[in-house]
Amino acid sequence: MTTEIKISLYEQDYQLWLDQTLVQLRTGDFNNIDLENLIEEVESLGKSDKHAISSYLMRLFEHLLKLKYWESEREMCLRGWLVEIANFRIEIEKRLETSPSLKTFLQDNFAKQYKNGRKLFLQASNLDPRSIPEQPCFTLDRALDENWLP
Repeated sequence: MTTEIKISLYEQDYQLWLDQTLVQLRTGDFNNIDLENLIEEVESLGKSDKHAISSYLMRLFEHLLKLKYWESEREMCLRGWLVEIANFRIEIEKRLETSPSLKTFLQDNFAKQYKNGRKLFLQASNLDPRSIPEQPCFTLDRALDENWLP
């Protein structure tokens, strides 16, 4: 007896599945849409944006801490840190422009991402953790302000 495994278009050729789903949506062919995979894709879009913006915020905090506290590396690394800070701010701003509601998500995750950024900073710098505040010494708005540096 042969067991036949049906592989969906989604699993066979994602891009073709995507193109077909877009055509079905545009033409109103809702009866033939692969709804299960479409729902999964829409859910993953939101998770992806939240993950990206959290990651940028964490890295922004890491570099703000480098700028403020890592004196021994400042002269050699300053330009790179400033470029990274600008880059992370730009990436966060781009996501906030297309999804302003992510600002609330950023505010809710501010402390967590500061903690993560602090952890990365401490690993990189090998400075005494007691010398770096466990709580942020700046607000989210300040961290995102392109004209502010610690």
